[in-house]
Amino acid sequence: MKEEFTITLQGKHYVLLAGLLDEAHRQGLGSIDTELLQLPKDGNGQVAIAKARVEMGDGRTFTGIGDASPTNVSKQGAPHIIRMAETRAKARALKDAVNVGVTAFEERSDGDESPPMQSISLEDTTKRKGQRSETEPTANAQEGKDTKRSSQKAHKIQIDLLKTLAQELTKNGVERLENRIGKPLSELSRAEAGEWISRLSPDEEGG
Repeated sequence: MKEEFTITLQGKHYVLLAGLLDEAHRQGLGSIDTELLQLPKDGNGQVAIAKARVEMGDGRTFTGIGDASPTNVSKQGAPHIIRMAETRAKARALKDAVNVGVTAFEERSDGDESPPMQSISLEDTTKRKGQRSETEPTANAQEGKDTKRSSQKAHKIQIDLLKTLAQELTKNGVERLENRIGKPLSELSRAEAGEWISRLSPDEEGG
């Protein structure tokens, strides 16, 4: 799996769906089909359930089930429960297809894995992370790659992820985040982007 498709948040490793798709194509992906098994309704707690079937070029098939409900997606994701369930089903099927055991980032907030994203505000992130300066990379964000990563522009995957996290946290999240950082997201280095991804993601212990 390419490095730009993996992230580490609070010491836990995640792989992005984009990376799973990239690896699947590299290994000879044949097709991906999805099926909606359950529509979200009042009678089932607004839980959507989807099934994904991945077929590789050599004929091997893999399936995955994904669920989504207002209790395990962000506030902003609640109107898109069906799409979230489908995305999670794809991620789980693709993980089996390419033999990846790491949790997909798109699976986060399932069950008790992490607290709801909307419970965190942009203003809280600096306080929760120990009042670090806003663009100062941490040791965890760099880990042996300080010089190289600090001089490289943030990868598009990192920028897209930051936008998603900011939008999940608050209205006009991207604009507010850029104002807080003091520059456009496109001007962040890889180390800075990694630092902000970590800040905007929920703590494993819910703090």
